Amino acid sequence: MLISRYFNLSRNQATLDFLDTHIDRDIPVFVDPAALRSLQTDWGQHCVWLLQNYFEEVLDAIRKGNDGRAKQLLACLNERNEFHIGFSKKKPRGRGLGEVSAEDIWESLSKSNAATTGALHDLEDTILFVDGIGPDKLSDAVCNIIRGPLIQYTHQACNYYSVPLTAGINSGPIWNSRDKKWESSFIQLPMTKHGPLILIPKVIVRAKQSYGHEEYYRHYLMPVLQQHHKDINSSLVHVLKSKKNEGVKKVHKTELYDLYGANKLASAKLTSQHPQALTNYREAKNATPSRPLDHSAFAEIENVPTPDFSSLLKDVTSLKPGQKDATAYEHAIEKLLSALLYPALSFPVKQDKIHDGRKRIDITYVNDAKDGFFSWVARNHPASHVFIECKNYGKEIGNPEVDQLAGRFSPSRGKLGILVVRSIEDRVHLLKRCKDTAIDQRGFILVLDDTDLVELINQRHALMYGYGETSLYQQFKLLIS
Repeated sequence: MLISRYFNLSRNQATLDFLDTHIDRDIPVFVDPAALRSLQTDWGQHCVWLLQNYFEEVLDAIRKGNDGRAKQLLACLNERNEFHIGFSKKKPRGRGLGEVSAEDIWESLSKSNAATTGALHDLEDTILFVDGIGPDKLSDAVCNIIRGPLIQYTHQACNYYSVPLTAGINSGPIWNSRDKKWESSFIQLPMTKHGPLILIPKVIVRAKQSYGHEEYYRHYLMPVLQQHHKDINSSLVHVLKSKKNEGVKKVHKTELYDLYGANKLASAKLTSQHPQALTNYREAKNATPSRPLDHSAFAEIENVPTPDFSSLLKDVTSLKPGQKDATAYEHAIEKLLSALLYPALSFPVKQDKIHDGRKRIDITYVNDAKDGFFSWVARNHPASHVFIECKNYGKEIGNPEVDQLAGRFSPSRGKLGILVVRSIEDRVHLLKRCKDTAIDQRGFILVLDDTDLVELINQRHALMYGYGETSLYQQFKLLIS
């Protein structure tokens, strides 16, 4: 059973910010360290810092020969059933680097000269050079190292979606980056009949890890070795004699495999001799970061339908304009936009307080778009967050509403907002008001009414992944022209 069904959230994966896992078994997705690194948020950067801090401590213990310390650090990376992701087919039991495998992982790290030569830099490098580390175990390790931030996220998500919390649950080992040790305490977590849950933002999970040993060895290390043998004119070099390729040097990968082997220890040794291969691999990965799973991918993985945008829109348009349904309208807009604008916008917060609580924002999203309209805006203007104000009005929107939204902007928070209303009597006049705000450098306000939402749904793919003439882009151009 999915979390959303167990807690009767009246939502599905499309309208939830967290990964809607099963409470009694795992789903085959992984937390990718590269995905965390791509998050331009304080939360994401804190997670990256924890991974680096922990891994440096492990490597330092191994380099100093402090075997007991290294084993103790690794032994605390045991997954305890709360995350529910990975390859398990039955009840999640945890396959992390726990007590059973800590000795094996320590031995692999100790034998690999990648640990002592500096080739191991980031936690995901272990997939390339350390026996016993695959996508599943790397993901489990990451989840445990960032257990603290994930618990913080769980509390926020449970408060947001009204998921009950149970007190007095052991947190499991939480990495203390200041004292460089594992700690635990009794905390609140959502509880099911199968045990406690720790929720994961769906934007950081992937169908596979960014790094892979076979990919690195075959497509990055092998070409460097081929060129090396050509440069020294080794016995593995074959000089072609055909008219088309006469004199061309060729080194067969199969002969390199026979000479060096293809296991991770060989990969580590060869990388220490030819570090450019790893440099090339990292640069390639940084240039093409992995993308969050889209709605279709989640639907296939979890065997659920893709988002029904028509139904979500109907939940909005079926409400009568007016103060009576203002709260219901805000909730309906949040559900629609959370599905419609994912993965560009995530981590929603309703009634976000600013200025010591003197002002509130109806809905605030983190803008972490890698493509499309929101990415384009963020590259050219302050737009780390996108602010949504919901007005369930059936009348003209005036200066007070525009000024209210503009008053929520700042260079650090961002200066992009969307005013969502029911209808617009004089669109030309309203857009002039928004343009005046932009000219005065008070921010950029886009306006959507019920009919615009229909158009936005039809333009979703272009809005998320392209740079075409979408309605939002056209509005924005009017503000800056």
